Formats: sequence, C-alpha cells, structure tokens
Amino acid sequence: MPWPPNDMFVMLAKMNFIAKGIKLPVDWEALTDKITDPSAPAGRDMYPEAFKPAERTVPPNSPMNLFRESTLNKYHVGTAKEIGEQYEKFIEGVCGAVSSAIGQWMSAASIVGVNIVGPVGILHPGCVVGPPLMPLILSSAPKATPMELKFSMAVANAIGTMWLPWHTGLTGMCMYPAFAAVPAPVAPPMPNVPMPLVTYNSPGEAGLSPSTLKSLMEANLADPTALHASDLFDAISKAFGTVFQLFKATTLVKNVIGTGPVPTFAPPFVPVGPVLGGIGTGPPGCIS
Repeated sequence: MPWPPNDMFVMLAKMNFIAKGIKLPVDWEALTDKITDPSAPAGRDMYPEAFKPAERTVPPNSPMNLFRESTLNKYHVGTAKEIGEQYEKFIEGVCGAVSSAIGQWMSAASIVGVNIVGPVGILHPGCVVGPPLMPLILSSAPKATPMELKFSMAVANAIGTMWLPWHTGLTGMCMYPAFAAVPAPVAPPMPNVPMPLVTYNSPGEAGLSPSTLKSLMEANLADPTALHASDLFDAISKAFGTVFQLFKATTLVKNVIGTGPVPTFAPPFVPVGPVLGGIGTGPPGCIS
C-alpha cells in the first residue's frame, strides 16, 4: 500500500493548525481599538466611525479557515481569509511534496544482505537501502517566493534528515517457513512471507517524532521573527506523525527473495535439512 492518502495528511495538518485558534490581527484585544475625541465631554469613541456601516460588521470566515478574525470588521475578516488561504496553499504544497517523495522512496528502496538461518531471515541495520528523501521533497515543494523556499527547505531538511537513520536502522525478521526442511542441497529462490513494516524496529524512529521534527524545522528556518512558523511546523509535524504510524501499519515488506545452502542434506540418510548461511535480497519496491 502506498503512503497514506495525501488528502489525509493535508487535512490533519490543517485541522492541527485551526485548533490553535490564531486570531488576526494578533493580540488585537490586548490593544486599544478606540480613537477618542478629547474635546468631547466623555471622550467620544471615534473608532467605529472610521468605517462605513457596511464595513463595521460582516459575516465571519468559514470555521475551516486557518485563522480566526479578531473582530467582524470587514478588514479583519478579509485579512484572516487572505492570509489563511496563503498558509493553506503552502500546507497543501509541502504535504503533497512529502507524500510524493515517500512514494518515490518506496518505489526505489531495496533490501540487501538478509541473513537466513532455517526459516528465519534476519534483517540487520543497513539492509534497507533507499535514496535521500530531502531532494525528493524539495523538488516539488512550494518555492515561488523566498519565504516559501525557506519554509520548504526547513520542512524538507528536517524530514529528510531524520528519515535516513530510521530506514537504515530498521531491524526485524523475514520468514521463510519452507527453509526449515529443504529436500535439496540448495534451497530454490523463494519470497518471504509478507510482513507488516510495523513489526520492524529502528532506533532512528525517535527522530521522526512530532516534537523532534518541529524543533529541527525551527532550527533549520533559523528565523525566530517568522510569524506563525512554530505553529505551522507543529501542525505539519503532528500530522506527519499520525500518517507515519498508519504508513507502517499498512505497508508490507515482501518479495525479499531468499536462497541458500542446505549443508546437512545427505540422502538417503538425511533427505531434508534447514538452510544455513542463506541470503535474502529484495528488489526496488519490496517495501510497499
């Protein structure tokens, strides 16, 4: 199965961002929204009169807009909508780039050097070989403006950097039940029993946790003044964490072709024997 549907990744990232309830203009309620006429007896509030009646109160944005408006003033509502659409477009673009890159990685990743003893093949660290993820992400990530490029590079570098130790650190077993008793001096090539990727472990997975990815994205951006960057990276990282777990549960390690000698085979006295010192190899696409 491919990487979980990109629509799921995008929707989760958007919902994570919406849940933060960010209002624009930021901290408006903490600021004065009044313009007073000091010559008036009680200090006449001039702020509402700075706008036409039709501008003072308009319908709010959709609940699915990424930002909330601080007031129903036409310009507050319009600003929240415009900036929300910009962030929405970026989320769609960068999540799509990550999904596409992982799909390409799955098509190219292979498995080499599985050690087979009897019915069990041991997949050691370094057996999974795949292309770097960062350039695959960046090739289709949003970069129409300098700021988009900075944000895209921050995301691509974080996920790409942490993906490498995860896949190179994968360990687990490939099962070959028929190799427990083979009636031949050499076991014929045979694929492993498909195994869910979630059954394989990697010490590098800690680097793909939402908190680690968010911190790395912020460090890559290296711009503490960038508005809403922390919230954006948090939303994307948490969405990635959810779909990554689904990816592991629905992806199979399969077609790892095993073969090897049966040194104890000695008919007619020993008509069958286990494979010892066998090797398993999976072609590109064996993780899918």
